[in-house]
Amino acid sequence: MSDFAIMNKKGKSDVSFFDKNTLRTAMPFIGFLLICFIFYILTGGKIFAAANIKLLFSQTYMLMIASSGVFMVMTMGGLDFSQGSMLGVCSIVICYLSNYNIVLAMLGGVAVGGLIGLINGYFNVKRKITSFIVTICMMYLLRGVVAYATTKSPVYGVSDIAKYNTLGFNLTFTVIILLVLFVAFTYTGLGNRLKAIGAGETAARFAGIRVERTKMLIYILAGCVTGLAAFINSVKVGSVTSTAGNQLETQIMIALVLGGMPVNGGAKVKFYNIILGVFTYKILASGLVMMGLTSQIQQLLLGIIFLVEVAIFSDRKTGMIVK
Repeated sequence: MSDFAIMNKKGKSDVSFFDKNTLRTAMPFIGFLLICFIFYILTGGKIFAAANIKLLFSQTYMLMIASSGVFMVMTMGGLDFSQGSMLGVCSIVICYLSNYNIVLAMLGGVAVGGLIGLINGYFNVKRKITSFIVTICMMYLLRGVVAYATTKSPVYGVSDIAKYNTLGFNLTFTVIILLVLFVAFTYTGLGNRLKAIGAGETAARFAGIRVERTKMLIYILAGCVTGLAAFINSVKVGSVTSTAGNQLETQIMIALVLGGMPVNGGAKVKFYNIILGVFTYKILASGLVMMGLTSQIQQLLLGIIFLVEVAIFSDRKTGMIVK
């Protein structure tokens, strides 16, 4: 073999390793630091002022919790676009039941979210309809439910529901949920089963994984987690209007991809994708607001960033994100 061929082969190997491992793992972290640096310069450091940091955290809890449920679904290769509308329905139930008992309200929201997740799972797993179609249909159906329930007036929670909207409560509530899901995903074998399903359902079945049961349980779990996110949303807002949860599914998708989440799930999924992605998205969104851009321009820029992220990390042969 010629020296040129040897050098070329070696060069391709080095580039391939760097592209597929080091660079692709580091890119979400580099993107986060780059976004922080850019908006620190553009806002004159105001974005990281104490008041803005507090505001940033107050906007993060609900998205962080809701994203963790979708994270589980995406790890096994599914998609869930019903989360925003689901959160709206769960918030209605929570606000209504809070007038009787706050614990009952939270449990009611979790139960309704789990029921909706069960329906999603049934049509995807049992009826073999792709998750994209099922959850898109569910999104429109639930959006109609939210609009109908709030036609005459918003659904109000109990008068003192806002007393739970404190830094200590929200932070503790969010951290506990993330810790429970992290332990379940990392140390119980659940994560490996979900990654195996995302990599290939047929192979997962041959490996002894009960694919259908696992997928059903994850859809139910994702719905229950959204019910918990709806509780945080309800204590923060105190009422529900027809716009509750609007575009949440888009925010979740952008956040997870910015955090390095492979769209098709599989072995490359990391739990930190949730936390890194949500903070990246929130800093990006807050920075655009502080720059005084209109909502239309903000959505345009977020869409461009999302498309660029997908284009950079897409496997052109399979169409899969291969971070």
